[in-house]
Amino acid sequence: MSAPERPRFAPRWLELRERADAAARAPELLRPLLAWLEAQPAPEGPPGGPRGLVIRDLGCGIGSMGRWLGVRLPGPQQWVLHDLDPALLALAGARMPVTAADGTPVAATTARGDLAALTADDLAGTSLVTASALLDLLTLDEVEDLAEACMGAGSPALLALSVAGRVELTPADPFDAEIADAFNDHQRRTDQGRALLGPDAIAAAVAAFERRGATVLVQPSPWRLGCAESALIAEWLRGWVGAAHAQRPELAPEAVAYLRRRLEECAAGELTVAVHHTDLLALPRQRSGSA
Repeated sequence: MSAPERPRFAPRWLELRERADAAARAPELLRPLLAWLEAQPAPEGPPGGPRGLVIRDLGCGIGSMGRWLGVRLPGPQQWVLHDLDPALLALAGARMPVTAADGTPVAATTARGDLAALTADDLAGTSLVTASALLDLLTLDEVEDLAEACMGAGSPALLALSVAGRVELTPADPFDAEIADAFNDHQRRTDQGRALLGPDAIAAAVAAFERRGATVLVQPSPWRLGCAESALIAEWLRGWVGAAHAQRPELAPEAVAYLRRRLEECAAGELTVAVHHTDLLALPRQRSGSA
């Protein structure tokens, strides 16, 4: 993959969405993942440390995936947190859980760099690759390369919270569909020469992993936001409408008036939102080097 500048995300936004992300992630994928991991030879831990899982979290942000998953997996774990942003890496590394589901130790190290540079050799010995809200930011070639790296290393991939291209706001507004269509076009935009997949990413990833012999499972993972998440709804609305307006400047001034209406409804506790995502689990036929 090429390595252009990637989008950076503010810690405040990542912290604001963490509870909704945790509630949305599909726990149904953990059972087949655990069954696959248990069927593999016991992995080696880091030098001098306990045997255990080695988990690489790509584009880790503030470490939300590690905090959600680390306490749900048994056995010692060594997390490697990958991100371009050193400030996010510092936050993620400092806030990881220290014990697994069965009380065994969890440790974490950080690795600054672009996930685009990772190869199967880099992932050798990795028990699991994870990522959240990542696939829709990639190109088709980048998804193909990610699948090649994971399956070439014999590492399963748990890729959560990819946008599905559907939102539902209650009460409905006549301008909802216009904004949604423009936002989806923005997700599929060409950025620095990269044609982003946006809502098409899950279908592309399923095909890429299956071509390499993986068993691929998908589950819906929607945000379902009500009054208790009004701060998240408001911030999401600003970003959603802002991206739609950036994609189609001709939507102004209707988009400005629409955002004002929706923010007023949110502040009054009258607005609920479902933002649809999809979680994907890709399981290799067998771990690289196993019998």
